[in-house]
Amino acid sequence: MISHTRPSVVALATAALGFASLSPAMGQAPPAAAPPTTVKLGIVSFLTGPAAGPFGIPGRNAAELIVDAINSGSLPAPYKAVGLGGAKIETKIIDEAGSAANQVTEFRNLVQRDGMEAVVGYVSSGNCLAVAPVAEELKVLTVMYDCGTPRIFEESPKKYLFRVSPTATMDSVAAARYAIAKVKDLSSYAGVNQNYAWGQDSWRDFVLAMKALAPAAKAEKELFPKLFAGEYGAEISALLTTSAKVIHTSFWDGDLESFIFQSSARGLPQKVPLVATTAETAMFRIKDKMPDGTIVGARGPHGVFAPDTELNRWFRKAYEDRFSMPPTYPSYHMAQSLLGLKTAWDKAAAKAGKKPTTDEIVAAFEGIEFEGPSAKIRMAIGKGHQGISDIAYGTYKFNKAEGKPEIVDVVRYAAECVNPPEGTTSQKWLEDGMPGAKCN
Repeated sequence: MISHTRPSVVALATAALGFASLSPAMGQAPPAAAPPTTVKLGIVSFLTGPAAGPFGIPGRNAAELIVDAINSGSLPAPYKAVGLGGAKIETKIIDEAGSAANQVTEFRNLVQRDGMEAVVGYVSSGNCLAVAPVAEELKVLTVMYDCGTPRIFEESPKKYLFRVSPTATMDSVAAARYAIAKVKDLSSYAGVNQNYAWGQDSWRDFVLAMKALAPAAKAEKELFPKLFAGEYGAEISALLTTSAKVIHTSFWDGDLESFIFQSSARGLPQKVPLVATTAETAMFRIKDKMPDGTIVGARGPHGVFAPDTELNRWFRKAYEDRFSMPPTYPSYHMAQSLLGLKTAWDKAAAKAGKKPTTDEIVAAFEGIEFEGPSAKIRMAIGKGHQGISDIAYGTYKFNKAEGKPEIVDVVRYAAECVNPPEGTTSQKWLEDGMPGAKCN
């Protein structure tokens, strides 16, 4: 509790005399350097609306968990040092719900009104695209934790913007590789994706990857319902008439769960398996309502795909103990984003010998490599501002005996197999047949 009792005149005089006796002007040694101040960090994630349950809240939960662990120094190695460069974190968490214009206003408020020194956030690709130029304008260090559109760093270089989580290109390329390997006679395929940057980019990359890897296979139908439409009767009717062997979807949030419920009721995924690039977020929520045989992605080797390492064991246990549910990939994306920020901040602070400036942290962040709970992240593309990692896909199966979801037939793909190299755009790399891809 903070006391507001007014100090006595005697106490003030005594303090003044004590200060004078230690003053360098009196020939005494200067006082020791003040400890680092706190760091004000903005966190943005969906807290309300259809994206909150499967995405925003798991991201928010991970932010609270990791920030508390950073402040207490309770993370496993190599992250045991307290704070960011010794400075403890103060957070302000805001809701990502609302229009992109609203998110731009809220971002400006975080920086200009609330004095946030850095921002970590954003699930929606549309919001990321809207906020990106404002982050550059305000020169505030911003780490985008989940949005996947590759356009962020491909359309123009960025200085103050980073994203450690790989792009939708990785998701779509690995999905194509897995589908070709696991689905017999994949002569045609269809797609249903949300009609905005994420859905359009995901489908484009899947089609281009299929053209490169299985040129005889044809895209039979491509459907783009409105974002957050929630009702998919017309799309399901169209897909029921297709002869496609798989249906690609990058649906996320409540749209994914609604589509699964509505299409399952009409027998679509029982007839044609879904290749669902974000389905790992839904499997623990809808359990046996997810059709067996669904090809599941987690936008990296996260969640059920994560390796058995000390850091991942700590993260899973701490998350489950605190929130009574396993962490899904949005939680992992938030965790690795904060650990990337800590890695860069600690590196810059060690070099500066004091609290680093934003430009010093930016310089330290560019091109770094660090361990996340589920993968090594290398800031290898986007001129050192965009991360790459490996990824895994598998097939969903509900274990009735144990009453829990499972992923079987898992295949892992190296980062260099599914991400474009530096110096080219995702679309150009895919159109050229993915030159230089290194796959085991």
